[in-house]
Formats: sequence, C-alpha cells, structure tokens
Amino acid sequence: VQLQASGGGLVQAGGSLRLSCASSGRTFSNNAVGWFRQAPGKERNFVAGISWNGGGTNYADSVKGRFTISRDNAKNTVYLQMNSLKPEDTAAYYCAASINPYFGSYASGYRYWGQGTQVTVSS
Repeated sequence: VQLQASGGGLVQAGGSLRLSCASSGRTFSNNAVGWFRQAPGKERNFVAGISWNGGGTNYADSVKGRFTISRDNAKNTVYLQMNSLKPEDTAAYYCAASINPYFGSYASGYRYWGQGTQVTVSS
C-alpha cells in the first residue's frame, strides 16, 4: 500500500484545512488508517484514527471537537478536516495504514506510511 498525503498549506489561526490521504496501487479499504503529526524537533504524535469501514474513530485530546477524520472507500481516500486551527497545530502531517483493525495512538500499530504534508498556522 502506497499512501500520499496532500492538502496542507499556510492558514491563519482560526482557519480550516482538509487533508487527504490517498492510496495508489492496492486499495486500503480494508485497512484502518491514522493521522500523525510531527513538528520540528519534536516526536511524532497521534492525531486521529479511523476503522476500515469508518464505524469507529479515535482522536487525540488536543484536537477533539476541532478535527474530524472520515473516509470514502469508493474513492480510496481518508480525510482529515481541521477547523479552528491554532499555531500549535503547525507540523508535518502523515497518514498511515495498519494491517489489522488497530486505529489507536501507537505509531507501531501502523505498517504503511505516506510522505507528510506541511500545515502551517500563523497567529
């Protein structure tokens, strides 16, 4: 499974962005998917996860109520809608797919990783 994250950019605080994670080659409609982010000089942190069919979701406390993860398996794409963005949301965002039902917060639970997309929130 090859993943590609897109949709990042520069936005003012309070603004919104929607990230997309698409799979090329094999479909990932049977894989749970997670979003992680990494700011310069910091560790990679979990943002949100979604089950293979979208029936289950999981969020980091720091983004609950502001971010929404969803998926469209017909389009082989997972989305991360980010609203009310804050400067502390600035990071490179990565999507990852697991090979089991896991969609939790441990990066080790995910097998396939895409390249990141940069999100920068100005104050």
